[in-house]
Amino acid sequence: MGMHGDHDLGHTVAGWAGTTIAVTGCTVMAVAFAAGWSTGLWLGGAVVVLAALATWLLHLAGWGKATGPRPVARQHWRVRDTSARRGHPDCLGCRLAARGAATASGVTPVGSPAPAEPTPVGQPS
Repeated sequence: MGMHGDHDLGHTVAGWAGTTIAVTGCTVMAVAFAAGWSTGLWLGGAVVVLAALATWLLHLAGWGKATGPRPVARQHWRVRDTSARRGHPDCLGCRLAARGAATASGVTPVGSPAPAEPTPVGQPS
């Protein structure tokens, strides 16, 4: 247990890599702004966009985490999330990649058995 208690703060490979790339891009933009170099501002902005893309791709590859706390055994930042391939519920990144959208919207994927029809109230099943 650390200084802040037993919290899952989301330390993941995707989070650390994305943050490092974004800080690099912001540093490039700050130096370019101080130097009056407009091309450097665009270059730093492109690096920040690259950070978002890299974080998203690492999340989809299983190096991120789903929303909410993880079990204590899975909180180490180098533990891969095996559920990422199916998509996380309520995850914008997974929805953008069309993962988990079929089950979330109620549509049955092709090749899956059709859900059973509910029995009307008052009739034997």
